[in-house]
Amino acid sequence: MNAPAASARPIGVFDSGVGGLSVLRALQAELPLERFVYVADNAYAPYGERDDGILRNRSHAIADYLIASHGIKALVVACNTATAAAIHTLRADYPELPIIGIEPALKPAVASSKTGMVGVMATRATLNSEKFRKLLDGLHGTGTFVLQACDGLADAIERFDSTRIQTLCSQYTRAMGRFGNAAGQMDCLVLGCTHYAFVAAELTALIGDQASLMEAGVPVARQTRRLLEKMQLALPQTQHLADGATAQTAGFYSTGNVALLDAAMLRWLHREVKTLALQLG
Repeated sequence: MNAPAASARPIGVFDSGVGGLSVLRALQAELPLERFVYVADNAYAPYGERDDGILRNRSHAIADYLIASHGIKALVVACNTATAAAIHTLRADYPELPIIGIEPALKPAVASSKTGMVGVMATRATLNSEKFRKLLDGLHGTGTFVLQACDGLADAIERFDSTRIQTLCSQYTRAMGRFGNAAGQMDCLVLGCTHYAFVAAELTALIGDQASLMEAGVPVARQTRRLLEKMQLALPQTQHLADGATAQTAGFYSTGNVALLDAAMLRWLHREVKTLALQLG
């Protein structure tokens, strides 16, 4: 039996660049039969250095494109900065569309912390956003949060600049203080930008394995599945793929350098894709 037209439509995912691929990876693992359309807004990357007005305009332009050209059944904003700046206006303008945002994993981090001290690495725009301040205010008294704006790190990851990545990761983790499981040390590090998941190995080498890394890709994927099932838009996930089969066919689009996304997919998701150029007004 063919799936109903609504549930057969793809899920849209967007980020300023390649960082959202860490969320796409989690989505594909959680929803292996779904189709995804991914947009990297490389022309405006990094989002963390843009003002809220630009971020809202770009987010709405991408949403308009994904709805008009791909008929998406849900939208995942796979960027902490774009979520903070635009999730409320996106939901207001597209009330019938399930829209899933992402936020730094402060709640699970402080819940799992034994020392009560949690480090947070994020873009400056995320840390300065009203949404982040409300999240932090809601956790007042639950623990101590050490916040670190990581200027330039997302851009270095976007460009595969390994020397700059190592320099910036070392600089920012050192500036935050001591990591470990002793009193007064941070035993959790929240990765408040989807790009940072791709330098987890570098960060672990710097902070030690007694401190855990917390990122939000898996929780976002689970929330996407819950929301689709609640709205009866999910494809049945009980089928099994044939051995060696690709989980799903996804479309990849970039408003900037398409080669960056192709290289990122091969490097981090081990898939060869052909990214298409996308022009948005």
